[in-house]
Amino acid sequence: MTARRSRRRSAAYAALALGLAGSLALTGCNSHSSKKSKKSSSSSSKSKKRKIIGGGAAAAGAGAGAASRKPTYCTTGTSADFKFTTRTNPSHVIVKYHNSKSRSCYLYNSPMLYFGTAKQPLGYFEGPPSFGDSQRIEVPARGDAYASIPTTNAADKGSKQKLVKIGFMNASEPTQRGLSTTVNFSQYASLPSVGKTAKVGDWYLSDKLAEIKTNTGH
Repeated sequence: MTARRSRRRSAAYAALALGLAGSLALTGCNSHSSKKSKKSSSSSSKSKKRKIIGGGAAAAGAGAGAASRKPTYCTTGTSADFKFTTRTNPSHVIVKYHNSKSRSCYLYNSPMLYFGTAKQPLGYFEGPPSFGDSQRIEVPARGDAYASIPTTNAADKGSKQKLVKIGFMNASEPTQRGLSTTVNFSQYASLPSVGKTAKVGDWYLSDKLAEIKTNTGH
């Protein structure tokens, strides 16, 4: 073999070795880049899952908040939630209930009123409720409801009263729901006069409508 041929073969071997080294380096680089890509993809997926889970929890919390604001039965509360006003032409007594709660509540049919030492409540001007035939109103938060008691004749007007126990009615029958509240009229400028034969109308969201329903409007 001549010296020239030997030099050519050595140069070819060197070029081959350099090519192989470059190929291996490129393969390692691609492998490293692929691993980084997989890690990045996995991290992004976990992040999305966390966002979805967090969003679900927030939605559940909002749902619970909405449920807590749904109307419930009104409660008799304290004597400060009630006011009795005597009106004339024609003679009648207006019962006012104030919902002091921060959410609305339901009142059914008529108030149950026990004046003095009465064991039975006043009768119902619009008739006792029956199953599936109930008057219901939704009293707004911090809102008011009214009922009217006609006292146009001597028997219905009766005598002046010193106190009354007030109960709220169940949805479909004339039975009391929960506890009653006692209102003492000693702080009133004039005592309301209500007789045993008087009858009270249903609850309404305005005193005018309560009067119209019991024929006591001005």
